[in-house]
Amino acid sequence: MELSSKVLEKAVDEMAQLPGIGKRTALRLVLHLMRQPEEQTIRLSKALEEMILNIKFCSKCHNLSDDHLCDICKNPHRDESVICVVEDVKDVMAIESTGSFKGLYHVLGGKISPMDGIGPNDLTINKLVERVKNENIKELIFALSPTMEGDTTNFYIYKQVQDANIETSTIARGIAVGNELEYTDEITLGRSIANRIPFEISLKS
Repeated sequence: MELSSKVLEKAVDEMAQLPGIGKRTALRLVLHLMRQPEEQTIRLSKALEEMILNIKFCSKCHNLSDDHLCDICKNPHRDESVICVVEDVKDVMAIESTGSFKGLYHVLGGKISPMDGIGPNDLTINKLVERVKNENIKELIFALSPTMEGDTTNFYIYKQVQDANIETSTIARGIAVGNELEYTDEITLGRSIANRIPFEISLKS
């Protein structure tokens, strides 16, 4: 796409890097920003810059955070004996939106997928195992997407913590096999957390 302004063209090219945004949509968004008051667009630019420069990953659960520990891990009213294991920070947001879970989280950063070159050492599994060993954990809830890669990751972690004196459970299969967690509606997801089943039983189903 050749535009009359190289500055505009550069802005469109950068906007088009966002997922699901093609060049035409990027052009519409950039032109929309140009029509807004200058202060509003500058505030957006500064907010994005601050996000990139200052946002961190929680040193405990690997969720997004402004500080060393995220607000969930710092909350004294959360049940520290239960950890919900998820693939991505988007899954934390999805589960939190249900209001049905009051424990802590552990974000793996993905799932084991040999086809994509992702192995256990590419995820935060070792740090999860350390948490099980060093913290007073009573239950791990596997809340990974019900895909082949998600099930493989669940089973790998299960084998790593099998000798620990903890319960392992998985969310109920109210979520269709193959679906990503972040796209599941809040009611179904909330019921899946509340009606979780022992992981050993899920292996037989």
